Amino acid sequence: MIQPVTSLPTSLPREEVTVIAVPKGRILKELLPLFEHSGLQPEDDFFDEDSRKLSFATNREDVVLIRTRSFDVPSFVSFGGADIGISGSDVLAEFNYDNLFSPLDLGIGKCRLSLAAPVALADDANFWNDSHVRVATKYVNSTRRFFAGRGVQAECIKLNGAIELAPTLGLCRRIVDLVSSGATLKANGLKEMEVIMEASSRVILSRVAWKTRMEALRPLLEGFEAASRK
Repeated sequence: MIQPVTSLPTSLPREEVTVIAVPKGRILKELLPLFEHSGLQPEDDFFDEDSRKLSFATNREDVVLIRTRSFDVPSFVSFGGADIGISGSDVLAEFNYDNLFSPLDLGIGKCRLSLAAPVALADDANFWNDSHVRVATKYVNSTRRFFAGRGVQAECIKLNGAIELAPTLGLCRRIVDLVSSGATLKANGLKEMEVIMEASSRVILSRVAWKTRMEALRPLLEGFEAASRK
């Protein structure tokens, strides 16, 4: 394992610290009850979305939180940078790391990965008959699998934001993106056509971390599980 060259916000060596990777954004507030039930109290900056800090101390010297982009959480856990991660099932399906497993669905961050298109195309009888389609999405692998299952080749335009603009600007006629209320689609003249998968936030671990640090990780997982049932 490559040795870190900077220190975490704890005086303990890395091998004695449990690092938990969590995604930025709205999920942070939903995580608070889980942390409280597990006896974890992050420093105040953790819940400040304007903070430039990336790693955060907790009331436990042996537990540190890192806050990163949702698509990066599985990578941090898979490659040993974090011991536990909180990741959406949509992200896990996109990357499909062999050495990760997700033992617990937290029941928060619920949304769906959906195919959408301009409202004007919704009733086009030929819309589903193309053998080759161009799709704007952040979820390239999941999108290709979805269309391949229908015998359609998907050419994906990888976008990390403002995906709803793609049909308006002529990049494509279809997008695949996360949908919660559907308000963003409606505001941009799009209609949800089909749900590809339902998604929620899950706890993830690497098989190596579970095997080597089970005694340290188990109490945290039990606390998360108890909180998710409330």
